[in-house]
Amino acid sequence: MLRAAQISAAALMIAALAAPIAAQTDPMTPDKVDVYDPARPQADYVRKEVMIPMRDGVKLFTVIVMRKGTSHGPILLTRTPYDAGKATSRNRSQKIEEILPVMDADFVNDGYIRVYQDVRGLKGSEGDYVMTRPLRGPLNKTDVDNSTDAYDTIDWLVKNVPETNGKVAITGSSYPGFTSLMALIDPHPALKAAVPQSPMVDGWMGDDWFHNGAFRNFGFGYSLSQTAKKGGGAIPMGNGDEYTTMLNAGSAGDFARAYGLDAFPSVRKLLEHPAYDPYWQEQAVDKLLARRTLTVPTMLVVGQWDQEDSYGAPAVYKALEPQDKKNDMVSLVIGPWRHSGVNYEGRSLGDLQFEGDTGRQFRVGTMKPFLDHYLKDNPPAGYTMPGSLTYATGIDKWETRAKWPGGTPTPLYLGASYSLSWAKPAAAGSDSYVSDPAKPVPYLPRPIHQDQNEAWRTWLVKDQRFVDGRPDVLTYVTPVLDKDVHIAGQPMVDLFAATSGTDSDWVVKLIDVYPEENTANPVMAGYELPIGIDIFRGRYAHGFDKPQALTPGKAENYKFGLPNVNHVFKPGHRIMVQIQSSLFPVYDRNPQTYVPSIFDAKPGDYKPATQSVQYGAAGASAIWLPIVK
Repeated sequence: MLRAAQISAAALMIAALAAPIAAQTDPMTPDKVDVYDPARPQADYVRKEVMIPMRDGVKLFTVIVMRKGTSHGPILLTRTPYDAGKATSRNRSQKIEEILPVMDADFVNDGYIRVYQDVRGLKGSEGDYVMTRPLRGPLNKTDVDNSTDAYDTIDWLVKNVPETNGKVAITGSSYPGFTSLMALIDPHPALKAAVPQSPMVDGWMGDDWFHNGAFRNFGFGYSLSQTAKKGGGAIPMGNGDEYTTMLNAGSAGDFARAYGLDAFPSVRKLLEHPAYDPYWQEQAVDKLLARRTLTVPTMLVVGQWDQEDSYGAPAVYKALEPQDKKNDMVSLVIGPWRHSGVNYEGRSLGDLQFEGDTGRQFRVGTMKPFLDHYLKDNPPAGYTMPGSLTYATGIDKWETRAKWPGGTPTPLYLGASYSLSWAKPAAAGSDSYVSDPAKPVPYLPRPIHQDQNEAWRTWLVKDQRFVDGRPDVLTYVTPVLDKDVHIAGQPMVDLFAATSGTDSDWVVKLIDVYPEENTANPVMAGYELPIGIDIFRGRYAHGFDKPQALTPGKAENYKFGLPNVNHVFKPGHRIMVQIQSSLFPVYDRNPQTYVPSIFDAKPGDYKPATQSVQYGAAGASAIWLPIVK
């Protein structure tokens, strides 16, 4: 037996040695491979890249992501200029929650199909990129725009994604908020709901490019990063103080020309349209939507301290709410966030701390039930759409209302000795300061580096003590409050002011002043927290489309809104109003000498001016606060 086993083992060894050796890879085989799919067989998701044809033959790069096993899933669509491929492959993971943005997890884990698409002309999509492509009409003689592209995309998805139930919602923040709104114009029948977040709505009135006529310098960098095929990114002006760099450049137009930005069509469009002419009016999305009947339930979202697009969502709500007879078609949400902060952890903003993760509170507690109601085949019963949902800062509490605003306009008057009072001063008076364009008031403590994200994202909650006391900043303050002052709505500026120049800017800040002693939260002791900041360019006192020189020494009545807020000024706090004539370099400098276009102002046009703010009698300057009784 043993002899036989030994013979068999030897035979097997001989056979193995006789077997041919597997072919080895030639040392000179090229090492490049065509593609590697990071979604391995063990992945818990399916990720597909497709090119969806539009009606003019252009194909748009689109990524479809869903958990394995999904069926009858609603589609949640985002149309973006910020790279659909990156948005859907954030980590080389085999888990769906890891490859998608954090805001997507609760949706894909509940059967939603997540779709991201590159807008026409960017990243993987074909066609020409027009930064804010106008609607078909006076400014766009083609047959396509962001509305038709959304329609054609949705049509393809419901016909070619077998895992869907045929119901689609659109969402996204900032630019994708704009594309979400554009999808509501002539919407596809399968579009059942929309959640535009921090949308760019009117780039001149109060969103990205201008605020009430004052130009926002950061728009140059955005144009460079979005439209340069090569060499884009940050403007190459070094690492020094941007305040100094931009001041030395001269006008905003001179700055653009110095860095070659005037070669960009998107920049030239800004420089060529400094006033609110038809170029801007025909692109205002709130006006476009107001001309149509809203057929898609829409939840508009914005951050109370949105440093980029504070105007858009409330403007669209104001335009559409009159159509909402049953209070079930349009809702406004204001959270304690920066721009797009709704999609991130919302426990804090700068030095402010909130009760829990306010971003996820909204996404899970409000946004998802809204979308479930309109997109799920068998949605939970009993859903009611809030007319408005806003976070009351100061008391850290979400509040719902049938309508917005929630408060009654009540004037808080400027008075003698830099006071603020609920009673209109009987005697007239004025306070003055000298505004010098050579020494503009900074919007942040210097040195300023706007490309540092945290500084830019939180500048609207920056403690204003860094400018309080400057000779070119007027500060008015109430006595210490003995009870809550709750505001819910849009504070309105009602300013009577004159200048010795022929043009002027007016910056107004509404501020919550914390007690000087605060043992429980020392960081906030004495803090001057901005509740709302905005600017008005004086040349538009008699019409945004009709710039004209101011008459030196003649008081004008400037009326404009601050951002919409829900805030409670607590007992022991004080209410403050600051007034100044520059906010640099976030806004360009007004030369205070009237010129046809400030973009073309010459060095000699920039002159100091004496600014006079009136109070009492016929010139009763005030901030109208939406007081909740």
